[in-house]
Amino acid sequence: MKQARAASKAAAGARGWPGPGGGEVGHLDPPTMWRATTVQACGLWPFAAGSGSPMTGVPLGQHLDTGATVCGDPISWFTRARYISNPSLFMLGMPGLGKSTLVNRMLIGLSATGVVPLVLGDLKPDYADTVRALGGQVISIGRGVGGINVLDPGAMGAAAARIGGEAGRALAAETHGRVLNMVAALISVVRSRPMDDHEQSVLSAALHHLRERTPAGRAPLLPDLLAVLHEGPDRVRAVTLDRGDDTRYREAVDPLHRSLLGILDGPLGDTFASETSTRIDPSAPAVCIDISRIGEADTQLTAAAMLAAWSDGLGTVAASHALADAGLIPRRWFFAVLDELWRPLRAASGIVDRIDALTRLNRSLGLGDAKITHTLKDAEALGSESDRAKARGFVERAGMVVCAGLPRTEMEELGRVVGLSAREIDLVSSWSSPPGWAVSGLQEEPPGRGRFLIKVGGRPGIPIKVAITDTERELHDTNSRWLAGAPEPRAAMGGWEGAA
Repeated sequence: MKQARAASKAAAGARGWPGPGGGEVGHLDPPTMWRATTVQACGLWPFAAGSGSPMTGVPLGQHLDTGATVCGDPISWFTRARYISNPSLFMLGMPGLGKSTLVNRMLIGLSATGVVPLVLGDLKPDYADTVRALGGQVISIGRGVGGINVLDPGAMGAAAARIGGEAGRALAAETHGRVLNMVAALISVVRSRPMDDHEQSVLSAALHHLRERTPAGRAPLLPDLLAVLHEGPDRVRAVTLDRGDDTRYREAVDPLHRSLLGILDGPLGDTFASETSTRIDPSAPAVCIDISRIGEADTQLTAAAMLAAWSDGLGTVAASHALADAGLIPRRWFFAVLDELWRPLRAASGIVDRIDALTRLNRSLGLGDAKITHTLKDAEALGSESDRAKARGFVERAGMVVCAGLPRTEMEELGRVVGLSAREIDLVSSWSSPPGWAVSGLQEEPPGRGRFLIKVGGRPGIPIKVAITDTERELHDTNSRWLAGAPEPRAAMGGWEGAA
């Protein structure tokens, strides 16, 4: 009997064993395959199979519906996967839902692939500990801590001198444009309005004259720029159309002169009037410019420091690529983080032009960027319709748009820019709700913490859940001041220990 069973088992074919209970099946033709859009096959949609989760880039988290691992970052999706045509990310979400945690994960993952993270203006700070853990450079900016000389050509000036020739002259011209843009941004912050066109021409001529008469190896300062306006050299006077009349010249330059005096003698002077305290190291594996020492209420200095940090950091990127083009150093890619974008946007009317100019100069460079803010209403609060349109353009041009929890009205507004389905709006809106009233502990999380929707063009969004590791939790905790030494709740009364 055993031999018969063994013979039967050995005789089993691809369709099973013959005979009752053997499991043999007849031949089945494969079903006919049809392909259609979700509009044409909408009745079959519950049974349709979507595409797999993207697996190129930094591991971000798990897909909320399938549990599959989702990977991605702007640089990997631009260079390797070709999912996006612009290596940029725009992130929106309410405070405390994990925006900086997700960006920190991208920094760590990209650093492992050789990309250099640049955090240009860390306000809390959210990224300084991560950059230190990566062996990078942390530069502190603030009153009594450190400053930035906005007239210093920095890494771009040094690279232009090292390269020389036609390429060096082209880089020097770009350096002049960055310095001009940065000084104009500072003046816009002080005035709370944009500069006039003729004032920019005067400022450009004064900067050219100052650069020519400054000895090699020394960077001019803002007091030197004031001295040039006071002297009134022929090159500057020619731009003012003074026609030899000193009164006409003074009328043309006095508003600009007063604004520069306002920078030097006002709240910005200690930070921008002297030499740069610490220059960015172009060879550092990561860089963070920490401006957390600046007080929350000091809006002018915060906005000016952020703009100066962006200008200095993006100038370092331009210098690195110019040197690589000349064959002097290896090629490096960079990932710049521009957090709390709403602060400089609200500093002055027209400041959006300065931000746009700073970021557009890196279009052809090996640079990915992440712009982070709270809501689109940050753009709607700007003074003019042109400024609001330019700010919305930051979202429209982004290769990736990542949404944390947002109110429904905000999601509907965002849907008109990036294209969101009703289900996606419902999902992200639900993440903006606070925890329930019946929570039992101090560490209850809001339902939307760590949940994000990734949108790329017109494709369906990818909802993910990010679970951080213990190492990430130690490096990044925006609630550390609330948790350190926090009183324990009293079980009997549900109150706080030490409460009156």
